[in-house]
Amino acid sequence: MNVDPINLLAFLGMAIVTYGTRVAGLALAGRLSLSPRAQAAFDAIPPAVLVAVIAPSALATGWAETAAAAVTVLAATRLPLLGVVAVGVLAVVGFRAVM
Repeated sequence: MNVDPINLLAFLGMAIVTYGTRVAGLALAGRLSLSPRAQAAFDAIPPAVLVAVIAPSALATGWAETAAAAVTVLAATRLPLLGVVAVGVLAVVGFRAVM
């Protein structure tokens, strides 16, 4: 297997930029003084991103994905974000195996 140096450089550059945005976001978010309303909006970002990722799969694919999305929505009412993601992944794998 040969690795093209240009592709490797592009990959490493993207990894560094991605990591930099995460670190910068954590560093800056801790220094913000937000109003309660702005804090509520800030706290709603992770679930909104999760829904943006799940909704197209739930609506544009088969029954297994739609059923897994419904299970994920139910899990989101009780579990933290990481638990919801785990339940969603397990649900879609399980429904694909059954359906």
